[in-house]
Amino acid sequence: MTIDWKRLKHSSIAPFVAIVADILIVYVVFLIARVEFLMLNWSIFAPNLTWTYASELFRGSLVFDTSAIIYTNALWLLLVLLPIPCKENEAYRKVCQWLFVITNSLSLLVNFADSVYFPYTLRRTTWTVFHEFGNENNIMGIMFHELWTHWYLVLLFALLVWLIWKSYRTPRMDSLCSPWWKYVAANLSGLLLAIILCIGGVRGGFATAIRPITVSNANQYADRPTDAALVLNTPFSLLRTIGVEPFVVPDYFSSTDQAAQIFTPEHQPSVDAPAMERRNVCIFIIESFGREYIGALNKDLENGTYQGYTPFVDSLIDHSVTWQWSFCNGRKSIDGMPSILSSIPYFVEPFVLTPAAMNHLSGIADRLSLKGYETAFFHGAQNNSMGFQAFARSTGFRHYLGRTEFEADHRFGGASEFDGTWAIWDEPFMQFYCAKMSEMQEPFMTALFTATSHNPFVIPEQYKERFPEEQLPIHKCIRYTDNALRHFFNEARKQPWFDNTIFVILSDHTNQSNHPEFQSDIGGFSSPVIIYDPQMRYETGIREGIAQQIDVMPTIMGMLGYDTPYMAFGIDLLNTPADSTWAVSYLNGIYQYVKYGHVLQFDGRHTTAVYQLEDRLMKHNLIGKFAHQQDMEQELKAIIYQYMYRMTHDMMYPEDGKQAGTLSD
Repeated sequence: MTIDWKRLKHSSIAPFVAIVADILIVYVVFLIARVEFLMLNWSIFAPNLTWTYASELFRGSLVFDTSAIIYTNALWLLLVLLPIPCKENEAYRKVCQWLFVITNSLSLLVNFADSVYFPYTLRRTTWTVFHEFGNENNIMGIMFHELWTHWYLVLLFALLVWLIWKSYRTPRMDSLCSPWWKYVAANLSGLLLAIILCIGGVRGGFATAIRPITVSNANQYADRPTDAALVLNTPFSLLRTIGVEPFVVPDYFSSTDQAAQIFTPEHQPSVDAPAMERRNVCIFIIESFGREYIGALNKDLENGTYQGYTPFVDSLIDHSVTWQWSFCNGRKSIDGMPSILSSIPYFVEPFVLTPAAMNHLSGIADRLSLKGYETAFFHGAQNNSMGFQAFARSTGFRHYLGRTEFEADHRFGGASEFDGTWAIWDEPFMQFYCAKMSEMQEPFMTALFTATSHNPFVIPEQYKERFPEEQLPIHKCIRYTDNALRHFFNEARKQPWFDNTIFVILSDHTNQSNHPEFQSDIGGFSSPVIIYDPQMRYETGIREGIAQQIDVMPTIMGMLGYDTPYMAFGIDLLNTPADSTWAVSYLNGIYQYVKYGHVLQFDGRHTTAVYQLEDRLMKHNLIGKFAHQQDMEQELKAIIYQYMYRMTHDMMYPEDGKQAGTLSD
């Protein structure tokens, strides 16, 4: 049987065939975008990909593509199916065509853009991204740089937009216009059918128990949280997170008191603790300074031949305390700030972009300010870049010193030291940091957030021969920042406050990777936690156990002998047995809990996987075979419950009710 296309073109079903053909073209475009997403991030997905698994991921992707296509094309469907005969004119049809092309071109654009952004976050972008970069004035420069770097995506995008335009089939309903009731009946029938299909599409099926699918539903098709990004698409992730309340109290426990029997963020001082020491605290938050780049922490990598890119930090580790396993709690800079400075981990959405950011907050600066410390936060970008100034103010920092203050200080290079994109180069800004601390009254607590090892990964002209391009663009930046740290410590050692200062070095998150061990679900969070004490009060070297960003605050409080209750989700690493240390992270709807030498993955209701930490590629799922699985799940539930309950009830401030002064600069 053959189809008479000429006859079909003039039949009564022709307009509906045109609608179906247009929608099928959108499916093809989404498929191409997903293949492009996979190819651009091949090294991240390839280790776990087989033909069978890939087909399962792409089968699941049809569910989310269907939902996204319905959300983005709902207005177009309504306009072409309106039962109004007067809309049958060329002007109306052109409006519908332009709406179709523009809408689906935007969907394609965000999919392509996210394929470039994905390696930095390991998840599809959500609506909070628009708040995250709301204070930046350099976004256009970054975008043009990425367009230049990924010119082939620009060409592919243009080709696909042209394909959408040329393939568009105008739903012409002239043949249905007489009599008028025939036109109305046909359009109403089509509209009713479309509504029914759309309801099923956004729900992910027609089963009565299914509600509109959300981002977390992608995990039912993926073996690991990272792979859920292949199932999802960015338009869906953006649209389904608009106005969504990120923190919902689960029903694991009946109260915080019940959960507190397993875990509590309330820290109480020891009754027999000695008097608090008035030592300075200096925290380095190094942009993208992943554990992978540090040779001293990866002596078994590349069959024991790996040197890394941080010779100075390697030498410092010999005189510092660090841990066998260490992790960041999030994948973005705005996740690192609350984790390190206030011991608040990243769950669901970046804390600073949620309503909970307006709660009463505490942190290292706030607590130490009450003890007479002078506190200051340093970041070489424009003031309030990434919302850092606002967060610093809310957590008790008295001073904020950024690009403005650096350029006003005539001892340094001024605007000539700006990297052209983000901030002041690390080396001069670290020297500024050292000089400013020498002007502060002791004891002081400061934090420095660096910027050079950030996309677009450039270094000062005078260092380009010394630190040439290596395997990854970020490697030369890591070498440059490591050298900047060397110059900082050389100068700091000359200052009278140096020996009385505790130094902490860690990263905000991880970044580019060329080792599969650091591309797994948990490997993507591998981040250093290094504590250097010039007074050598603690046994130095790499200790057994697990460290994370949220442990920084309670560990510092323990080192100082802090004598007042405070709130922190982390633990005091130096006073906790190795087998009681742990770490937590959140990735694409899955919580990851690290303890007892294992990683437990939990979807909020059930454990989905358990892996040994030594199983670096996470190949062997031990679910149901690990003796501590139930214990880990209960502990994780208690952490999640305490977090959600306290965030929604504004209960992350110490009971003493005292709040330190805030930013004056």
